[in-house]
Amino acid sequence: MTSAPAASTPRRSMATLRALPWIGPALVLIAAIVAFPAAYMIWTSTRKLTSYGQDLGPAGMANYRRLFGRNELADVLAHTVLWVVAVVLITLVLSAALAQFLNKDFPGRIAVRLAVLVPWAASVVMTTTIFAYMLDPDVGIANRFLVDIGVLHRGFGFTKQAGPAFLVAIGVAVFVSIPFTTYTILAGLQSIPAEVGEAGRVDGAGAWQRYRYLTLPQLRPAIAVAAIINIINVFNSLPILQVLTGSIAGFGADTTTTLTYKLIQQNQQLDTAAALSVLNFVLIAVIIVIYMKLIRPAGEEAR
Repeated sequence: MTSAPAASTPRRSMATLRALPWIGPALVLIAAIVAFPAAYMIWTSTRKLTSYGQDLGPAGMANYRRLFGRNELADVLAHTVLWVVAVVLITLVLSAALAQFLNKDFPGRIAVRLAVLVPWAASVVMTTTIFAYMLDPDVGIANRFLVDIGVLHRGFGFTKQAGPAFLVAIGVAVFVSIPFTTYTILAGLQSIPAEVGEAGRVDGAGAWQRYRYLTLPQLRPAIAVAAIINIINVFNSLPILQVLTGSIAGFGADTTTTLTYKLIQQNQQLDTAAALSVLNFVLIAVIIVIYMKLIRPAGEEAR
């Protein structure tokens, strides 16, 4: 009874050795661009560094104590959660609706699909700068329009205060995230056989019932991929917040990513920034693991 597992072990070892030439380059690449930078970041967070990056020796956990001793850290963490959840959820909802529309056959569909790609093809910094100028209280076209139609008495500084600027940043992040998410969900929609929806229609199911009980379960893999990539991108997003909120004093519109930038550029606390980078890495890893546990492919649920 015990000989079968023992006999299968050498076979598995030989199979692994035969596969090594094929997976070896991928393992080397992962080690070079993921494992080594992560390990070096963790090591750096335990060192005492000058503002010029000179290593003065071990610091133990002093950088982490200094980081968690910052009064603004709790608010920044709350901003980060709000930033990621709001952008990803709004993007997924709008993209799902847009993908459903683009999946239909109508005149000019190709042109509309190409137009959806424009925000994704453009530079994020350029797009954000355009929004910033549009919302400028003195010369912004959006502010002037709101004044002309009587919504505002005078131009409002949407990007001059932490709260409004943070909401504008969420809107811009959704705007630039929709193209990729829409096309990912659209690809999922087009992989669903037409017979699935037709069967539901024959059984008397309404449009919402067909989407909820037939289409949506089939879209779970596509939505999962889109959500994970969006979570990573949004969590690590710097350009949008930096352009819109970078000139605002204080930490009222900061996430952990922009706080890391400020620690490096303004405070020149490279060692504390390294500790915050490790915290960022842990947070995003935990978020992805939790998400993957909650959103499983249908075939895995019964295991």
